[in-house]
Amino acid sequence: MKNLSQTNYGSALDTVRQLKAKFGTTWNAINPESAARMYTQNQFKSGIEIAKYTAAIMRKDMDEYDADNSKYTQSLGCWHGFVAQQKMIAIKKHHNTTNKRYLYLSGWMVAALRSEFGPLPDQSMHEKTAVPNLIAEIYDFLRQADAIELNDLFRRLENGEDVQAQIDNFETHVVPIIADIDAGFGNEEATYLLAKKMIQAGACAIQIENQVSDAKQCGHQDGKVTVPHEDFIAKLNAVRYAFLELGVDEGVIVARTDSEGAGLTQKLPVSQEPGDLASKYLDFVEAEEIDITEAKENDVLIKRAGKLVRPVRLANGLYKFREGTNIERVVLDCITSLQNGADLLWIETPTPNVKQIANMVNQVKAVIPNAKLVYNNSPSFNWTLNFRNQVFEEMLAEGENMTAYDRNNLMDAEYDNTELCFRADQKIKTFQMDGARDAGIFHHLITLPTYHTTALHMNDLTAGYFGDQGMLAYVKDVQRQEIRKGVACVKHQRMAGSDLGDDHKTFFAGDKALKAGGTKNTSNQFEVKTKKNITQKQTADVV
Repeated sequence: MKNLSQTNYGSALDTVRQLKAKFGTTWNAINPESAARMYTQNQFKSGIEIAKYTAAIMRKDMDEYDADNSKYTQSLGCWHGFVAQQKMIAIKKHHNTTNKRYLYLSGWMVAALRSEFGPLPDQSMHEKTAVPNLIAEIYDFLRQADAIELNDLFRRLENGEDVQAQIDNFETHVVPIIADIDAGFGNEEATYLLAKKMIQAGACAIQIENQVSDAKQCGHQDGKVTVPHEDFIAKLNAVRYAFLELGVDEGVIVARTDSEGAGLTQKLPVSQEPGDLASKYLDFVEAEEIDITEAKENDVLIKRAGKLVRPVRLANGLYKFREGTNIERVVLDCITSLQNGADLLWIETPTPNVKQIANMVNQVKAVIPNAKLVYNNSPSFNWTLNFRNQVFEEMLAEGENMTAYDRNNLMDAEYDNTELCFRADQKIKTFQMDGARDAGIFHHLITLPTYHTTALHMNDLTAGYFGDQGMLAYVKDVQRQEIRKGVACVKHQRMAGSDLGDDHKTFFAGDKALKAGGTKNTSNQFEVKTKKNITQKQTADVV
């Protein structure tokens, strides 16, 4: 990003000056410096520009991870543009760079929070348009964050502050978004059409799963039904064609397999020759050997290893997979996806266990050495209980006396300060680092964090506000914390674009502009007075 803003500003300034010369007196009111400033504050003019820019970032990050697996990437799921904006502003404030920090768009949260039908389960029942609309909304908010921060810097520059280097080296809030297309919302043509809308909105990475579209379930629920490999490959192709048609050549496809927890299939693919993909898929289907005389009217029969077998079929017409084949199916799904256009993998697991994840990934890596995962650090896992159980087993194996712990009640707060819980929390702390190193996890994300933080913060605020704390509950635990921690939206008028709008109105109307800023604007109460500023003022008063 270095010097990008300076280049844009200079180029825009020259362009507007040339246009003024071309169009003559009718452009007298247009100030080239103001126009160039507005141009600079809006680096991305379309979703396609964003998709191209962020796809290149992801490709670079993937290459860097291949060279050094400590360089993994992270994201948090966001269900509104404002949430994404505040996340990226906070990242820049706390970590000074957005490098290797992405955004995640969760289909679960779209269903639960963004559907016109109201709150829905994660079963692809929400409107298709809700997904690209949210992508566009997120990038609108991120571009506004750029404009607000740059506008502040230009104001400071005009007031004589030396902030030119900050303008020249400005780092955008726009980062890659991994967007959930579920199972494609229909057949491969439907997948292609929706993928196009998502890319046009700015998505550089599309995550698609191998479940049946009209029977889709959340990855952490039961009843998942997968599709044959040929069906899934067709959808991978559909997404790739959408990227190519729109000129996003480096677009990223994340292939998600739900086979670890899925026990059903809707279709029996047609095998063309022994050992082909359809044949391998059919071999996983549970079947019973029968004699032809035992076949019932309209039975479906398969010849397997020279014998006649009848696939086990449920009353709803679905077929069962053989018990214990789930890991084999996951590995085959992953290898097949990578061999047919996918760039990254997503494996749903029953628990967050690095060794279990690595067991599957290493089997894939034996065939495709640079296989990489996007992994869901899901709130559907009870992280505390899972890791306390893992450490309990480790301590037992080490010969520790574990009689002080009730294995059935390890969540109890009485254990919080014990050796077991200290070790468990340490493993949680290093889970992402360990997973990146040992299990091929390139990208760690939390799907639903802002869903839970919203609920938690509302729980805490209402307990005091509607109780004996009254307004102090808000002031002490919200506003005072915003002020002291420098949270951008404490000045909510500015964050909504009021200062930016004032400057624009000045560009458009000059001295006639009716502006919101001024001495009577209550946002002035939030100007931070540092000790240094107070000392300087006192010194000036003495002089």
